[in-house]
Amino acid sequence: MSRPKRLVLALILNLSLVGALVVVGESAHSLGVIATGGDYLADAAGIGVAILAYPLSRRFPRIHSIAALLNCGWLLLLCVLVALAAVSRLITGTPEVHGLPVIVVSSMAMIVMLITALVLKVDSDEDTDDHEDLSSRAVILDTLSDAAAAAGVAVAGGIILATHGLYWLDPTIALVIASVIGFHAFQLLREVRLALRR
Repeated sequence: MSRPKRLVLALILNLSLVGALVVVGESAHSLGVIATGGDYLADAAGIGVAILAYPLSRRFPRIHSIAALLNCGWLLLLCVLVALAAVSRLITGTPEVHGLPVIVVSSMAMIVMLITALVLKVDSDEDTDDHEDLSSRAVILDTLSDAAAAAGVAVAGGIILATHGLYWLDPTIALVIASVIGFHAFQLLREVRLALRR
């Protein structure tokens, strides 16, 4: 399967989860699940940019680095928004979070993201162009971060369900997820800047 087709598959998988995550997040009062849905939407935009970059890559060799740069920007913006919402909930009080739907939807999201990362990793292993590799790495890194984030939200949901409380764990895990994704996005941003200077 060609790289653009793999990216299209990743895009479909991302978009298929966005609606479910947002609906469940709202009904379960889970900022962690809503943040995951927002992250997947940002990912879909990043993958869309990467797909659009392929037809232009012959004329503009650095287009993949620019696509990775845009992806980093969207991720950093999302991290700030999630962090602000999480801090607000921690200060003003977290509403009751329903643990079971959080566990179910987050576990499904984690499995789908791991499958997506595996599909994209096979493609990245066949890569020979540094700029394309950077773009692919941006998408793979983001997808693995999504899987880890979903796992963290599922664990928090499990603790909330078991204790019938500790609702503050939900915005706390959302804040941790935002911090980890932001850290990786900054690392990738440094690599993109170096690639664009070459």
